[in-house]
Amino acid sequence: MEFHDFFAAQIRIARPTDKFDEVIEFYEKGIGLKRITEFTGHRGYTGVILGLPEITYQLEFTKHVDGSPCPAPTKDNLLVFYIPVQKEIISIVKRLQDMGCYEVDPENGYWKEKGITIEDPDGWRVVLMNTNGI
Repeated sequence: MEFHDFFAAQIRIARPTDKFDEVIEFYEKGIGLKRITEFTGHRGYTGVILGLPEITYQLEFTKHVDGSPCPAPTKDNLLVFYIPVQKEIISIVKRLQDMGCYEVDPENGYWKEKGITIEDPDGWRVVLMNTNGI
């Protein structure tokens, strides 16, 4: 099989966290992702998988009984949501502000031109871009 013949049926980004409940609230209630499923007792792991209906891109957050430290990477490691409707971004930002999460200056000024950067409870950065994407 050559690379151009490869097709992934689903993509999931998974990461551990010691701020499990706060991170889930940030992405579920703040950003507006939907809880697809959750699990417990999986070799000591508990997790929640979030995404959007009908979309096969998902985020998975886990915690382990022995702890799940996950320090944030550089300020230019980003999870970018392309949201073409400005009022949706304003609504998300308002929910996040009500949760105590505020805009931060991005490392790369490009993201500030049409986007808003906010750190999740672990310090990982999310950009809400007001475009259709690529």
